Amino acid sequence: MKISDMNWMQVEQRVASDDRCILPIGSVEQHAYLSLCTDMILAEKIAVDAAESSGVPVFPALPYGLAASFADFPGTLTFSLATYVGVIRDLLDSMHRSGFRRILVVNGHGGNTPAGTVISEWLNSHPDSSVKLHDWWRAPKTWAKVMEIDPAASHASWMENFPWTRIAGAAVPAEPKDQIDFNRLARVDAKRKREMLGEGNYHGLFQRPDADSLALWEVAVAETRDQLDNGWH
Repeated sequence: MKISDMNWMQVEQRVASDDRCILPIGSVEQHAYLSLCTDMILAEKIAVDAAESSGVPVFPALPYGLAASFADFPGTLTFSLATYVGVIRDLLDSMHRSGFRRILVVNGHGGNTPAGTVISEWLNSHPDSSVKLHDWWRAPKTWAKVMEIDPAASHASWMENFPWTRIAGAAVPAEPKDQIDFNRLARVDAKRKREMLGEGNYHGLFQRPDADSLALWEVAVAETRDQLDNGWH
């Protein structure tokens, strides 16, 4: 349940009987022909879909993340690492004050992995809590489904192309993209990264039939729901 559909009294009543909540975290960054907000859109939607059966509150997605690698693409916004660490810690503190003790952080952006270190440190001072960081797209069953459908998949490719991340009128190439040189990409600045990436896709087809993407989504939602419902202790 979106927490935007609740008032504070309902939250107080809910947390008295169920102390779970979800915080989606994403990024606003280039995704080739897809929405700049792809990572935010996917993290929030998968959280909402996963929580539908249980009614667990889902906070609005933290839209911004760590996206310095794409800083030269217009529309990309990024926190500094120091700012991001503070933001994640402050949000955890706020959820804890509200009574939430089991927090599922659904991550939609690979660059946000430092959040895991923040969570680990935060838990040391909050031993009454449990926090999971769930990278939805590379969770075991979801990634296995990606490999089953088409192993040529990566950032801004078909595996992030859903009806809800597409831009109206933005046609995508029919041919797949060759895999980029990941080692070279890792050792250059944002300007040269943009030159290497072109439109922004890392590898593979830009779009596959909706039957494929929706089959992937079904697995991802089920795997996220399992994280929400099980394994807290």
